[in-house]
Amino acid sequence: PESPHRYRTAVVFVHGLWMMNLNTLLLRQRVHAALGFDCEAFQYSAYKSTPSEIVVRLAEFAMGLGVERLHLVGHSLGGLLVMRMLTQTPRLPPGRVVLLGSPVARSRAAESLAASTVGRAMLGPAGMEELVLEQGRRWTGEREIGVIAGNSRFGLGHVIGHIDEENDGSVAVEETRLPGAQDHIILPVSHSGMVFSPEVAQQVGHFLVHGAFERRAP
Repeated sequence: PESPHRYRTAVVFVHGLWMMNLNTLLLRQRVHAALGFDCEAFQYSAYKSTPSEIVVRLAEFAMGLGVERLHLVGHSLGGLLVMRMLTQTPRLPPGRVVLLGSPVARSRAAESLAASTVGRAMLGPAGMEELVLEQGRRWTGEREIGVIAGNSRFGLGHVIGHIDEENDGSVAVEETRLPGAQDHIILPVSHSGMVFSPEVAQQVGHFLVHGAFERRAP
């Protein structure tokens, strides 16, 4: 029998480092309420698996939904894993991507953590590879990607990573700029607070439908 998800649109949410599915629950509920799309959460462990192992499971999870249109939303490290999956799995159903505070250029906070044994253990294999070793990403694929950055400095990132410019408490705005992205917007939210913000949820939904973020008149 056909999957009950067949021919629907689904959005797969991928959480960040040190987080779990529960962290994206409110964001998923808001996007589902606004758009009616199936909103699914993908769970992984940055400590038990390498990025390559994670994205294989992520691709299997996404393809297993059996939908015609597939959107992806990744928070922080989750967004980097989504990008890796897209480069390794070209035959996914069409759709759009939103990255939430993902340090696509570099992560000075992660680099600082990686300088110590304890810090490297905190990052795990996935965090080390994606946040420290892999830098300077650019997007050349057909799928439209939108990036949301925050500028509310609430977090330890600017202390650990010595980030002085505009940042969300963990990631600098400049670290989120992705060459080849369709759109980029800065919102007054912190890194961990993004997934709980009504405005972020609204902007995610707007991009998934229109391929651009909503710019309101001042």
